[in-house]
Amino acid sequence: MIGKIRKGRSFSGCIRYVTQKDAQKIIASGRRAAGERWRRRHAVFRWQCLLNPDVAKPVGHIALSFKPEDAPRLTDAFMARLAGEYLELMGIRNTQFIVVRHHGTDNPHCHIVFNRVDFDGKVISDSNDFRRNEKVTKC
Repeated sequence: MIGKIRKGRSFSGCIRYVTQKDAQKIIASGRRAAGERWRRRHAVFRWQCLLNPDVAKPVGHIALSFKPEDAPRLTDAFMARLAGEYLELMGIRNTQFIVVRHHGTDNPHCHIVFNRVDFDGKVISDSNDFRRNEKVTKC
């Protein structure tokens, strides 16, 4: 598994990017992010940012890629579970997120979009996130 981490400013752009592709499917979401159309979903993510308006880049976006030979065993449920474990090990908790699987390429992969402002208004730290990502994906 390889994880690529990005941070940004626009929930609408990021959510549109991951949900408007052909052959995509939302396979998991955290509370207060579930069951919404993308237009409403990005607004819900944005509202949570009002708990801490000083965060310049509240959008967390992680792409998790797997080897093509792993495709037969990577069901949607299994990939969602791996994404959940990844989030937990990265310390990304108590916040909104969606996990979107893309089927349009040879390598199985999913995108995780999460709010860096948690439900308590605290910022989810990005300190050493590249180093943590390396450790988590090597497990």
